[in-house]
Amino acid sequence: QVQLVESGGGLVQAGRSLRLSCTVIGNIFEVTYAAWYHQPAGKQREFVANITSSGVTNYADSVKGRFTISGISGIKVENTAYLQMNNLKPEDTGVYYCHTAVLYYSDDDKNYHFVEPWGQGTLVTVSP
Repeated sequence: QVQLVESGGGLVQAGRSLRLSCTVIGNIFEVTYAAWYHQPAGKQREFVANITSSGVTNYADSVKGRFTISGISGIKVENTAYLQMNNLKPEDTGVYYCHTAVLYYSDDDKNYHFVEPWGQGTLVTVSP
């Protein structure tokens, strides 16, 4: 009923920028929350940043001042979350996953449902 489509990963040199996108597809009423997580190869997934539909944001200390999360704002307004990554470092290399909280309407049972899907991940590689 709900799909997440991530894009924007790639290979860049240290110091350059990338912008990741996470679009929620479906009969969406509201995306209430979105977050990005980073998983380096062979390591655990770690929190990067999150945003609520009211615009409140939080960041991991390692990305403060370099990364900016934006998007998702209000009912039926914006269903895409972005992660602008500036001044990238080799340690930012890894797979980035989007995680959202979504209220959607089901035509099957004529009800609203709340789900928390994850995206498929997008690979970011930062060379020295």
